[in-house]
Amino acid sequence: MNAKIGIVTTSDRATAGVYEDLSGQAIIDTLKEYLNSPWEPVYQVIPDDQPTIEATLRTMIDEQDCCLVVTTGGTGPALRDVTPEATEAVCDKMMPGFGELMRQVSLQYVPTAILSRQTAGIRGKALIINLPGKPKSIRECLDAVFPAVPYCIDLLEGPYLETDETVIKAFRPKGK
Repeated sequence: MNAKIGIVTTSDRATAGVYEDLSGQAIIDTLKEYLNSPWEPVYQVIPDDQPTIEATLRTMIDEQDCCLVVTTGGTGPALRDVTPEATEAVCDKMMPGFGELMRQVSLQYVPTAILSRQTAGIRGKALIINLPGKPKSIRECLDAVFPAVPYCIDLLEGPYLETDETVIKAFRPKGK
């Protein structure tokens, strides 16, 4: 059975068709490079609206059985940026180390990374990771945190995600 991975772009403008969603596609393309395991994307573009984001995250995890949901957009300081709040509202546990590492990596490229509020959390047996909205930043952040993702999914009793070690090496303790 293929692992299901949710990809959610939160953007009023992409939802309205003002521009093409390059960020969600960047996540899909990156995961295709990373993963050797069979998986299928569950992809949605939704507005920057907290109740909509919360409902989408719940549906992807509770009804569509996604083991991982990766969001893009809505992590800045603007009034409509509410993805971290929606993530916290639906999670059982927060995983602040993901956001800390993503900001640390992003600060090597842009001083405005301190304005980013990316986070991660656990809902049931799934991991949710909030990424920034720019495709270049998405790759930088995923390169930083993804080595820990497969083992996190293991600990949540999810599907075994095998990476292409020539692209990115997943960390698993010896004997796991």
